[in-house]
Amino acid sequence: MPGIDECLLEAMALPGARGAALVDWSSGLALGTAGDSPVGDHETTAAETAELARAAAEYESFAPSGGGAPEGQADAGPPVEDLIVTTRTGYHVLRFVETSFDSSVFLHLWLDRADGNLALARIRLRDLAEGLVLR
Repeated sequence: MPGIDECLLEAMALPGARGAALVDWSSGLALGTAGDSPVGDHETTAAETAELARAAAEYESFAPSGGGAPEGQADAGPPVEDLIVTTRTGYHVLRFVETSFDSSVFLHLWLDRADGNLALARIRLRDLAEGLVLR
């Protein structure tokens, strides 16, 4: 099971990966980073993406208070799995990570739009998030 650094290095191995980070959305702090930042500063990027993640995780439009699980099924994990923001030059994929404590972290992957594979990135981030060991 990979730790933070190994997880981010694996994310950076994806085609078109420009940068990756593990961010605590409650504080806006980067717990680990790799590669480049869209604005040249990983801490600024972490704070800005944390605002987006917090909105998606807390606003009832995206995370209904009833949990959103189909009737008869247990509510497992965060109510939002991932967010995708498409810009003219890239994709930003934010994948929420389920943890044993408060589950307020997410993986942020920045992909080049010309070289990145969004479908592959979503699948790979899901696998990385499930195997991530936070120490």
